[in-house]
Amino acid sequence: MAIRCFVLDDEPLASDLLTDYISRLPDLELVGVSNSPSQALTILQQTQIDVIFLDIQMPRLSGFDLLRPLGYRPKVVFTTAFREYALESYEFDVLDFLVKPISFERFLQSVGKIYRFSQNSIAPQEVTALPKASKEYQYFKVDKEMVKLFLDDILWIESLKDYVRVHTTTGPLVSYLRISYLEEKLPPDRFVRIHKSFIVSLDHIQAVSATYIRVDNEEIPIGRIYKAKLDKVLQKT
Repeated sequence: MAIRCFVLDDEPLASDLLTDYISRLPDLELVGVSNSPSQALTILQQTQIDVIFLDIQMPRLSGFDLLRPLGYRPKVVFTTAFREYALESYEFDVLDFLVKPISFERFLQSVGKIYRFSQNSIAPQEVTALPKASKEYQYFKVDKEMVKLFLDDILWIESLKDYVRVHTTTGPLVSYLRISYLEEKLPPDRFVRIHKSFIVSLDHIQAVSATYIRVDNEEIPIGRIYKAKLDKVLQKT
């Protein structure tokens, strides 16, 4: 089910940018866009949404003022040029706080939080009815596209400084992401970082030695500082 989103920003360029970002991701449904807080309030009171991308400092009605009278509390991603609002924003069950100008890479980090919250909100009986491995996925920016990869198909990930090479069951692809971001985002019960340059899928490990892990018949080195953490992870599997 798509995540229903609304964008409110009194600056048309800012709302257009977020509209473009949202349009690139098929799991996000843009329900509405507005540059007027009062108009947006009327729409939001009549149409329930999941997530609002919301500017804070706007004429006559701030983002904080808009949220208070709503009869429900959507998840909020604040978008603002003013960092000093960060502390106050957490009164509103905020998912993220984006400081303008907002890059697409930073936007994707917010989307990751939205996905995680949505997955955690599924009722327990629904979770047991879903085949978990086949449903978990991650988007990777490849050239001008966002490519959806199921976690089942990822073998290992290799750092290329500001990029990563993702080795999959159907071949490698290169994406504009840092390996540190993926280390935080990927589920720790399925992936483990074993080296400053490598993350491997626990499901695809064929063998482990003192100095390397073998995945898809490739020997991937184990970094000295990562070995203790790897040993703990392997003991739980």
